[in-house]
Amino acid sequence: MRKKLLRGFLTILLFVVLLIYLYPLILVAINSFKTFSEITTNVIALPSRITFENYAEAFEILRYPNLFLNTFIVTLTGTAGVVIISSMAGYKLSRTRTRVSWAIFLICIAPMMIPFQSFMIALVKVAKILSLIGSTYGLGIIYWGLGVPLSMFMYHGFVKTIPKEMDECAVIDGCPPFRAFFRIILPLLKPVTVSVVVINAMWMWNDFLLPLLILSGEKKALTLQLAAYNFFGQYKIEWNYAMAAVFLTIIPAIIIYLVLQKQIIKGMVTGAVKA
Repeated sequence: MRKKLLRGFLTILLFVVLLIYLYPLILVAINSFKTFSEITTNVIALPSRITFENYAEAFEILRYPNLFLNTFIVTLTGTAGVVIISSMAGYKLSRTRTRVSWAIFLICIAPMMIPFQSFMIALVKVAKILSLIGSTYGLGIIYWGLGVPLSMFMYHGFVKTIPKEMDECAVIDGCPPFRAFFRIILPLLKPVTVSVVVINAMWMWNDFLLPLLILSGEKKALTLQLAAYNFFGQYKIEWNYAMAAVFLTIIPAIIIYLVLQKQIIKGMVTGAVKA
């Protein structure tokens, strides 16, 4: 009886916590169907009638297909680079058990503890020197350096779950190191790869500050997040269009997370246990 009461109490508690976390998203969804006057009158109330005019207008103002493509290019370029670099580095450093490799590993993951705001000005200057400013592909390349430390840490722990005999068999069969990695080892890293892909893709898709620093001067290269910010003017905020634009921006990330959430948890837990 006590176990049932405790389980029921925990269920209610978790449900309340869930509502607290989802409350901002719920408000965005509700207000995206309201008119501007209804939002300014009562932000919590339900809309008098459900209309998709805000979504249609926001879709047109944002130039959604073009900006969706820009955001997709940035996310794809950044995530692909992070996966390739971090998987190879994590695998090599995990298999090489020396003090030097351990020191290199610590140096590579140390940037996780450095706040982005402390080096963002220097990063922009370096990006300008390398001609990465104003380019969606340039922004994706910049994400490589920011996303690799955490991803490499995850791969480093997960590689330990793969027997070394797999490497030895590849060597005996005369398989070159790079081919052995991509044909044998990388497919075995699928659980943690899914976690790395989703974590980085959601971060890059929803990021605002770095695109603002790198792409703010190029209207054709803007991402959805930067375009949605245009609804928040200095003297007037178009709340009805802004709410619809925000929801259009975050829907793809939510769908990806919901579809792959089991693989995300599996990859992170396994890597953490074996690290």
